[in-house]
Amino acid sequence: MELTERYEILKGKVVDRQAEFAELMAFVENETAYMTTPASIKYHLCREQGLLEHSVNVAETMLKLREVLAPEISEESCVIVALMHDLGKAGVPGEPQYLPNEPNEKQKAAGYPASTAYRFNKNLTYLSVPVRSLYLCGSRFPLTQEEAQAIVYHDGQYVDDNHSVATREEPLTLLLQYADNWSGFVIEKEDIVK
Repeated sequence: MELTERYEILKGKVVDRQAEFAELMAFVENETAYMTTPASIKYHLCREQGLLEHSVNVAETMLKLREVLAPEISEESCVIVALMHDLGKAGVPGEPQYLPNEPNEKQKAAGYPASTAYRFNKNLTYLSVPVRSLYLCGSRFPLTQEEAQAIVYHDGQYVDDNHSVATREEPLTLLLQYADNWSGFVIEKEDIVK
């Protein structure tokens, strides 16, 4: 199944807040780089549409985990947090976080390409990816507290800043952490830039 078809099926699972979600996604799809940006510049899915592919992988994995581990959690919340957890990687309207990289002078002289396909946009105000995700999503969409926690702490204990939530994660946060890790380290393993 094509990536865009998988994505549309997932968006269709948001029913209770359908109108608000449609407005959010119109903003995300039309005013940010979400649909085209890579998932990273040196880890997984470092290519055009990498972020979209990663977000879809996380959502599909999260729904599978939910079915077995926590069927009481709504599919809608799972889809929302999975699709939005890395929205911050899209940057802000008119300022993507990742820009195509150009070879430096030495690389150009030797006929080599840039060492990485993308680079960070230094014009952006620094916000961590989860905080920028919450900034972009939260002002346009009615997130629950559990959804906000899941988005902000989805990297789990891989991030020092997340120690404050240790042992206080909501089940939705844990599902997102597991799905994100499984997607990045297992499903997308072959696509990690070495």
